[in-house]
Amino acid sequence: MERRVPLHVKILIGLVLGGVGGAIASKVLQSGSDSGESIKWFLANIAKPAGDIFLGLLFMIVVPLVFSALVMGMQELGKAKSFGKVGGYSLGLTIILSLIACSIALIGVNLIKPGAMIPASQRSTLIAKYEDKEKSGKALEAAKKAPEDPPILGIIPKNPFKEINRALEGGLLPLMFFALVFGAALASVDEEKAKPLRDFFDSLFETSQKVIGFAMALAPYAVFFLVFRSIAELGMDLLQAMGAYVLTVLALLSLHLFGVYSLCIKFIAKRSPIQFFRQMRTTMLTAFATSSSNATLPTALRAADEEVGLRKDVSSFVLTVGATANQNGTALYEGVTILFLAQLFGKDLTLAEQMRVMGLTVVASIGTAGIPSASLPFIATVLVSVGLPPEAIGLILGIDRILDMSRTVLNVTGDMTIAACVDKLAGPAALPEVAFE
Repeated sequence: MERRVPLHVKILIGLVLGGVGGAIASKVLQSGSDSGESIKWFLANIAKPAGDIFLGLLFMIVVPLVFSALVMGMQELGKAKSFGKVGGYSLGLTIILSLIACSIALIGVNLIKPGAMIPASQRSTLIAKYEDKEKSGKALEAAKKAPEDPPILGIIPKNPFKEINRALEGGLLPLMFFALVFGAALASVDEEKAKPLRDFFDSLFETSQKVIGFAMALAPYAVFFLVFRSIAELGMDLLQAMGAYVLTVLALLSLHLFGVYSLCIKFIAKRSPIQFFRQMRTTMLTAFATSSSNATLPTALRAADEEVGLRKDVSSFVLTVGATANQNGTALYEGVTILFLAQLFGKDLTLAEQMRVMGLTVVASIGTAGIPSASLPFIATVLVSVGLPPEAIGLILGIDRILDMSRTVLNVTGDMTIAACVDKLAGPAALPEVAFE
């Protein structure tokens, strides 16, 4: 029987071919030969539209995905709150570890500055490539006018539907605030009365993930065209900055994984970090291979019982909730990526703006789908909110899958770390007998 090539392998092939082709095209364009005109035509009429189609599929699903994901995420957190001591410890550790992850991202990306590793001339070319003068003119005019029905304090929407309409133009934060409040209220409503609405949002969430799946089916081809175009127009200097970005993400993920989690295991769970990671090896490999917290959940539940030796009532609850609500790796990755792209485009974000970005990533990680590349639409939307072109995610698309595999390891290991800590803190007979899906 013929074996199908995994999607991440196809994306990697597209990345390599696009990089090699783009490097050759860049040399031809710099040489000024007659072939340069043919390459320019290919970039404008083939590569750009092909990449735009893929990015358009991601942008169009942003609003339903973000809204339904946060509402469903609040359902999980509401469930955690309702389970007393275990829920309280789980929720507290999730928030603390997410804040630590974002702090590591903020400090690391400002110390290393991977986006600054590109010559000024290439940065000017990059900005010019993504600049839409007509769009910029409209944005400037809009900025001069006070928005209609502006959110109270910039975050509480008077009309959520208006924020939905302008979510891709900077209205994401009010929309997220409304989703969190709505989700919290829904979590407190009687189960029977809330079930139809919960089923609706669950269905919307699952359907949004399917749309992302449709888009990712085109990813290998989109990666080729996006990488080809970027390197052809910007040259090999871009690869140096991209390489620094990849190493920065991997280094910070490793610091959180083996540093922060080891301290939690050692001093809170009272276990040996070395033994813990050895017990987690199969789960971590599964997370790396699948890039999906949801797909890894059965393996994690089995490891919690048979390898780590956690009580089933605690592990079932914490790991099931954590697959949705605890995404430390995703929060760290999104923060680094957005700040990297800001550096790459020469956008000098103030500390307050950077803190706002980190706050958004913490909130968004609550509802980020536990599937490959689920964070891409959110990253694109936050880029808009800080004045960067959302199309810039095309620069990181080719290497996103590799980093996705790595951050999923952090997400899944974080769930097990919290479960081990709660198992120790909550004491025996922490939860009543509950059936978990």
